[in-house]
Amino acid sequence: MSKPKAPKIGFVSLGCPKALVDSERILSQLRAEGYETAADYAGADVVVVNTCGFLDSAREESLAAIGEALAENGRVIVTGCLGAEAETIRAAHPGVLAVTGPHQYEAVVGAVHEAVPPLHDPFVDLVPPQGVKLTPRHYAYLKISEGCNHRCSFCIIPRLRGDLASRDAGDVLREAERLARAGVRELLVISQDTSAYGVDLRYRSSDWHGRPVAARLTDLCTALGELGVWVRLHYVYPYPHVDELIPLMAEGKVLPYLDVPFQHASPKILRAMKRPAAEAKTLQRIRDWRAAVPELTIRSTFIVGFPGETEQDFQTLLDWLEEAELDRVGCFRYEAVRDAAANALPGAVPEEIKEDRWHRFMAAQQAISARRLKRKVGSEIDVIVDELDGEQALGRSAADAPEIDGRVYLAAGAPPRGARKLVPGTIVRARVTDADEYDLWAEPLAVQ
Repeated sequence: MSKPKAPKIGFVSLGCPKALVDSERILSQLRAEGYETAADYAGADVVVVNTCGFLDSAREESLAAIGEALAENGRVIVTGCLGAEAETIRAAHPGVLAVTGPHQYEAVVGAVHEAVPPLHDPFVDLVPPQGVKLTPRHYAYLKISEGCNHRCSFCIIPRLRGDLASRDAGDVLREAERLARAGVRELLVISQDTSAYGVDLRYRSSDWHGRPVAARLTDLCTALGELGVWVRLHYVYPYPHVDELIPLMAEGKVLPYLDVPFQHASPKILRAMKRPAAEAKTLQRIRDWRAAVPELTIRSTFIVGFPGETEQDFQTLLDWLEEAELDRVGCFRYEAVRDAAANALPGAVPEEIKEDRWHRFMAAQQAISARRLKRKVGSEIDVIVDELDGEQALGRSAADAPEIDGRVYLAAGAPPRGARKLVPGTIVRARVTDADEYDLWAEPLAVQ
């Protein structure tokens, strides 16, 4: 008698890295129960679509992905941020089997059970210790909290994902340790507001290897720095206690990299966004950070065309950008988000002006980025290899997060000392030979 085939799950994951971590958690649970993942729609017994619902464009992409999955497979379960609006999904796609909201892991797994029951085989180890990952083997996202306590006028994340809910430090560290043991060489720490980590827990301590570690960002990062991997911090609001992280960067415990979502520089626009509006103090703090850690990379995101933004406000932003000299910057044209408070603000900016300001902003930042990267020519940097392209290796420096920042192109030729060939996950010392607005070119020297 032949062994019955394990049911297969198709998975479509949309949106931000935080949603990707949700997808990994769901898949890890399903794998532990005997399910396998399908490479395409045709091979799946049911398809799970993890949606994004923040911007209207993201909602449209999610609805289109659901429609494609229905057309190609016919059996679809929907989860994620757009899942909080079940009526919207069912109105567009009445044929979906089930709809669940964001981080409702048990409900998603339950819906899968109902659609296609699992095989029960308690004697087979079906999932690796680090869980199922959707990123390359050598880096992984480490989510430390859900939700957000901020009420930015352009954002509906608290409505979709709730208020801040932090994980105990011991729980986070055990996951990080499992990932490091499995070969992960870079941990990308994420949450909606990384700086607020532990506030809801009143910074309570939990056990890790017989010692208490407080649910406080500085304490967590100190412990993560003991694992011997790159630790990169994302979505860090510039609270005063962020200054405590700078010595950890100077000591090499975490990467000298801060992803700080400044969003704007005009005090008037920042107040309308319900964001911190101390732009002069922020510039001084950036100067202080760089004085302590000269190699510090600062990434940020901004919005142009926010309601009420005048040409003077936009010029204030350009002037601030020039003075701050941020290394990595993303910019978005303001887009109304359904049910966001900003929709009621006066002074809507015409689309053609948004477009003009976006192009001007990007041109200004490209010049800044090119200037800063040119200063690295001739210096030595560490590069983590992501992939091979023929004889050329493509990687990233400590200044580059995957998918969103620049790349380092390692020249072909003789292999560096200590290795016959570079492979993904290798960390190599390299000398920078050239640069443009976003990327570096470098010559490998020695593998670490």
